[in-house]
Amino acid sequence: MDREQARSRIQEIGIIPCARVAVAEQVCFAAKALYAAGIPILEVTLTFPDAPKVIGEIAQRYPDMVVGAGTVLDEESARQCVEAGARFLTSPGLVPKVVACAQTAEVLVFPGALTPTEVIAAWQAGADFVKIYPAAAAGGAHYLRALKTPLPQVPLIVSGGVNQSTAFDYILAGASAIGIGGELLPSDTLAHRREDRIHELARRFLTMVKEARAQRDGNGK
Repeated sequence: MDREQARSRIQEIGIIPCARVAVAEQVCFAAKALYAAGIPILEVTLTFPDAPKVIGEIAQRYPDMVVGAGTVLDEESARQCVEAGARFLTSPGLVPKVVACAQTAEVLVFPGALTPTEVIAAWQAGADFVKIYPAAAAGGAHYLRALKTPLPQVPLIVSGGVNQSTAFDYILAGASAIGIGGELLPSDTLAHRREDRIHELARRFLTMVKEARAQRDGNGK
């Protein structure tokens, strides 16, 4: 899967699940459950030593899954993840060397930003998407809508506090995709391998994205 295919998949699905756990087996289980549920996308955060290795295992097992690395804070980590098979890199803020690494490797990159100045800086640095983080703390969908008004050309991903109560509104406000962690991949669900629970949560979020897009596009926004 090349860069454009990965970009199209993210835009199509509109959901980026995030597995922020410290147990490799749980990440692999999350990938399996999400793939079966119709969300072939997963962000693996660098919160445990074997994260690049796990990214590689998932990339090999599911060639058409968009697996990427999250909380990438330095060039060396970025390089290791790309070599393992990561198809995107993301950080909570703008790390220019991570962006440059992604561009050289021709993988997607979406640095974090919050203020209009930060969003513009990330976009001008070459981001494929800009991740608004932490979205909920900044004002939620109202804040996102305020950002999109002067910056309609910048595709935004929202992350940080997205849940079943807010997902619809974020898409309606103009988000290209929503980043979801524990609300889609609860820690107890991963620990007890409740694949049925992940499937149900995935169904709910997929429905919200579809319905919100239909309403947004129908209104001409």
